[in-house]
Amino acid sequence: MENEKLIVRFYESFARGDADGMAACYHDEIEFSDPAFGPLKGADARDMWRMLVERSRGQIEIAFRNVAADAQTGAADWTADYLFSKTGRRVFNEIHAEFEFLDGKIYRHRDAFDLWKWSRQALGLAGLFLGWSGFLQNKIRQNALSSLNDYKSKNNR
Repeated sequence: MENEKLIVRFYESFARGDADGMAACYHDEIEFSDPAFGPLKGADARDMWRMLVERSRGQIEIAFRNVAADAQTGAADWTADYLFSKTGRRVFNEIHAEFEFLDGKIYRHRDAFDLWKWSRQALGLAGLFLGWSGFLQNKIRQNALSSLNDYKSKNNR
């Protein structure tokens, strides 16, 4: 039950645009992964959420459901509706999240979504025709990580 509340607190913080509240739900040694960023650890995972919240400028709608957890693991389904900052295109992303807990915090967080579907929305024709390819998916990851590194440099992280 406590871990369900932790997941709810994480997504409620996201919905409010409170990236620090999200980061507070994470264990110091958090391991995060998703199709866009790949694996991130520790401060990189927390800074990714800070960057995404900042870039959204309050124009992101977060909804979540199917929250379930026991003492070790948990899961939730969530959606994000926003404008992709690089192209200005509207994205509605459907994500399934899985969690592992340690010391009352989220220790592992894995988000899964269809990167091709995301790329079609975010990138338009390039995503439609090439979003399935390893080439474009690797390029998406490279750009995401480059954006994160730029964010960290700008914010002295």
